[in-house]
Amino acid sequence: GATGSVLESERNFNITKAAALKVTNIYVCTLLLSKKKMAVVWEWQDDLGYWRPYTGQVSSYIEQCLQHQRGAGPASSSSICLAQADPSLSAYIIDIPNLKQFRQDTGKMRAVRRSLFPQSSALGSGVLWEWANDEGGWTAYEIRTSILLEHSYQAGQATADLSPHGYNYIVDLTALQQVNKATSYRRHVRRQGSMPYPLASGSVIHSGPACSCHQCLSNSSAAGPMLSRSRHSFTVGQAYGPSLQTQHGRLPGTSSSSAYSPYPRRPLSMGSLLWNGPWSTPTSVAHPPGPPQAFGHHANGLSIPTIPLHMSGSSSVNSALAAPAQKPEEVIKKYMEEVPVVPDEDCIICMERLSCPSGYEVPAECSQSLQPNTVGKLTKCGHTFHMLCMLAMYNNGTKDGSLQCPSCKTIYGEKTGTQPKGKMEIYSIPQSLPGHPDCGTIQIIYNIPPGIQGPEHPNPGQPYSCRGFPRFCFLPDNDKGRKVLELLKVAWTRRLIFTVGTSSTTGEPDTVIWNEIHHKTEMMSNVSGHGYPDPNYLDNVLSELASQGVTEDCLK
Repeated sequence: GATGSVLESERNFNITKAAALKVTNIYVCTLLLSKKKMAVVWEWQDDLGYWRPYTGQVSSYIEQCLQHQRGAGPASSSSICLAQADPSLSAYIIDIPNLKQFRQDTGKMRAVRRSLFPQSSALGSGVLWEWANDEGGWTAYEIRTSILLEHSYQAGQATADLSPHGYNYIVDLTALQQVNKATSYRRHVRRQGSMPYPLASGSVIHSGPACSCHQCLSNSSAAGPMLSRSRHSFTVGQAYGPSLQTQHGRLPGTSSSSAYSPYPRRPLSMGSLLWNGPWSTPTSVAHPPGPPQAFGHHANGLSIPTIPLHMSGSSSVNSALAAPAQKPEEVIKKYMEEVPVVPDEDCIICMERLSCPSGYEVPAECSQSLQPNTVGKLTKCGHTFHMLCMLAMYNNGTKDGSLQCPSCKTIYGEKTGTQPKGKMEIYSIPQSLPGHPDCGTIQIIYNIPPGIQGPEHPNPGQPYSCRGFPRFCFLPDNDKGRKVLELLKVAWTRRLIFTVGTSSTTGEPDTVIWNEIHHKTEMMSNVSGHGYPDPNYLDNVLSELASQGVTEDCLK
């Protein structure tokens, strides 16, 4: 009676209110009670504006990452690397706050969205329909078209007309061909099965296909348990050694014996280096009582390196930046000695003859010992320059107490860079890299948040952006790969891996970019040239590290 009328009025009011919330080009969430189960499909937008679905496995992985990020709190990463779910997508990262797909090797960005469809459709069984493209690959139909094709297929129909979806095609479901009605041109199509798409929370329904509000992302649910990876986390300045956290689980539909695990396993010797504050000299890192921590064999048979973590005292970069810097003139005099007889050649810095005065003036803070006609030679390599030219070159760099010969690149002292504060994590993956079948894989994850440029950067006081982070990189887990890893740790602490500058791929200024030490960002392919197989990569990166002053001598 009266109670029923009140409830009916309240229901009608809620429906009316929900309808009013949908406005042009804006999608809002409405909390409508529904018994229908909905499947989550993550999609990316192609160059023509069509939305192409990721597979059920990739969509499940994204949902699981969102669930994990909610549990980890605001400090967790807001980017998702798709390599963990599909090795062929190792170059791609999803930027959740901006709903963008970022390709690391080209800088290409595309829109992504999270859509909901009834689970009773083809998505519940993980079926997608694809057509053969002109590049020799396969392109997935839009989800609504894929559902139409699957329903027609399950109903035993011979053909499916795609004109209701705006396409002038008929699909022959017997011959598995798409036929253009106007030209009769035929393309092959195929029906692909994969992992079912994950279920969404029953209480949250999108009134539009692309909602990125906090409510949507915080109420999505994943299919199956969330698998966490074992992490060995080390924070510069913490009072105790790293703590090891171990959790177990797996993706739905996979087993512990699968050939490829979409999640990294136990970490290597250093889980992460985290700069969590201003550049300052940290207190010495003390290890807990007992022998250094080492890792043995994992319970599932995965062979884990037994390399203990040794990290004590302040890092070189912190010391260099925190302590009062040497006077530039003292640095020049430390690594150069004045020559009594000036050679008959050019100074390659100012391009003047060494017998002529330097093209640079004497700085006001410089003593009278360095004059425009003072010529010196570097103590190791013996190359000669105007000492004022070397002083000007030093003042134009990071002023870290080191010199680098502009002729042969010999480094004097310990070179440091301008890399912003961030985090470096290292994991072990049992899957082998192409070209390295006899070992597993080392995964490095770099994460640098946006910030404000310091005095060592191009535009001090201005913000810098960080596109495509976290960045996922891969090394073979063999002797030479481990050597490269240890040297990359040194390069990271010396701020040499990244710098702030202008992106060569997008042209964006004031952004974090690579700093001449190449990394492999594709795990299972080499489409972009930044993956495997590449038999010369390890030797090449060792040479690049050496050019930055990072050699095996740094590990002694």
